Amino acid sequence: MTPPTQLLTPRMAGVLERIHRANRPPFHTLTPREARIAYRMGAEILDLPRAPLPRVQDLEVAGCPARLYAPSQARLPVMLYLHGGGFTIGDLETHDSLCRQLALRSGAAVLALDYRLAPEHRFPAAVDDAWAALAWLHDHAESLGLDGSRLAVGGDSAGGTLAAATAFFARDRGLPLALQLLITPGTASAPTSASHRFFANGFLLEATGIAWFFDHYIDRAQRHDWRFAPLEADDHGGLAPACVVLAECDPLVDEGVAYADTLRAAGVNVQLELYRGVTHDFIKMGRQVPEALTALNACAEALKNHLQP
Repeated sequence: MTPPTQLLTPRMAGVLERIHRANRPPFHTLTPREARIAYRMGAEILDLPRAPLPRVQDLEVAGCPARLYAPSQARLPVMLYLHGGGFTIGDLETHDSLCRQLALRSGAAVLALDYRLAPEHRFPAAVDDAWAALAWLHDHAESLGLDGSRLAVGGDSAGGTLAAATAFFARDRGLPLALQLLITPGTASAPTSASHRFFANGFLLEATGIAWFFDHYIDRAQRHDWRFAPLEADDHGGLAPACVVLAECDPLVDEGVAYADTLRAAGVNVQLELYRGVTHDFIKMGRQVPEALTALNACAEALKNHLQP
């Protein structure tokens, strides 16, 4: 069997080596508040510079802070974006660059939601916020000069989990969801897949960190709830088309592939993008990892294809 580290691209291996040399304390050794500060300080170091856009607007959506990014003043389709961070860390600032890039490259507006975080707000608070935000966006898009009939939902990591859960809400409420963009999402109830074992240590997202996030967010007895583990939903039929973006050297890759297969088996149109030799969170490493740029373009093309009139 190939040693896990030999799967990494030279650029990705170099990034991990620099992170290791920086010797920052891992999140699971910090309090949630300390982890949020640490994540915000480092979140955009490897990301692309914040691209200027003609419209960046802070607002409140369904009781949560939010930020709208639009690449023009036209009546654009819009994607609700849910940031990653294990349901415990992350905010509008940590994903500002990523949201700007998605808007710039796709031509769609992006509405980033600062949903409630654990442990102050445990499961299903983040899910409730995401669902409320999508319903709000559908009802109020016109007031923002946007097209509420052309909606997408997206997210990375824990945000990908929330986006997947929100696609069920859209289906069951009859909201016109054109795409679910799932970037390195968690979809399973427990970290038991082969990739969780193979990439448990040394690949950015580690087993101890996953356990720390989960324990802050959700009780063990609730982890088979499909809103946390979309793989365990009874019926995946009729969900919005999906673009699933995965990293080969990620503990979550197996459950991401399994979710794409489950959606496809249920008749959902699925575009699966698997990037070799990179880790979780690679899409936010555009300064150093060329696969991040390729993935951003794939996400943008998916949005263009599904949100066009």
